[in-house]
Amino acid sequence: MTPIIALDFKDQATTLDFLARFPKDERLFVKIGMELFYAEGPAIITAIQAAHPVDIFLDLKLHDIPNTVEKAAWQLGKLGVALTTVHAAGGKEMMLAAKRGLLAGAKAANHPAPKMLAITHLTSTDQTMLENQLSIDVPLNQAVQHLAAIAQASDADGVVASALETPLIRSVTKPEFLVVTPGIRPHGAAIGDQKRVVTPGRAKRLGSSAIVVGRPITQAPDPVEAYQSIKKAWETAHD
Repeated sequence: MTPIIALDFKDQATTLDFLARFPKDERLFVKIGMELFYAEGPAIITAIQAAHPVDIFLDLKLHDIPNTVEKAAWQLGKLGVALTTVHAAGGKEMMLAAKRGLLAGAKAANHPAPKMLAITHLTSTDQTMLENQLSIDVPLNQAVQHLAAIAQASDADGVVASALETPLIRSVTKPEFLVVTPGIRPHGAAIGDQKRVVTPGRAKRLGSSAIVVGRPITQAPDPVEAYQSIKKAWETAHD
């Protein structure tokens, strides 16, 4: 996969202005998160698809009782997106319900079913938070590995996880299992609220299937140049 651009904008107009800076012959993989989707609703997906050739990662991180998640996933399955997310912490029954909902919704709308990724632990989580706030008294990388194994057994197509945990995830999952990695920062970029970060090239070397990059592209003086630089580092596995 090409690097996934996180469209962390507040509204449709800002989002479309950003996409207009890219050449039309450059197919992009973009992520729509909570802020933009909650501001604009499902119409933002149609608007983005009409504005630029894209694949869409809809990152809403479903986490509720299985019945509620299945119904929500049915709605998301109708939207024609490529990837979507649930929280692995919701457990096996919830993830299986989400997968059923996605498949049924996609079938009802005559779309290919989106791949389902499970969130392990956010890249803003560190060992202190894991122990003191979440009461999980195991090393963070082991906690991520455990959730990845459960996700695979729950019909998830992959996980969202830091590249730092990717080798451990690979040790307990099938080769085709996706590891999509946020927390990507080129050399010299501000880390912000992320705590477990790597460069694009290092993520590739560690075995990530794809990377998600937001601010280093969206807040760059020249987003197209920043994207191409990150894309090159990712494709060559060299920063």
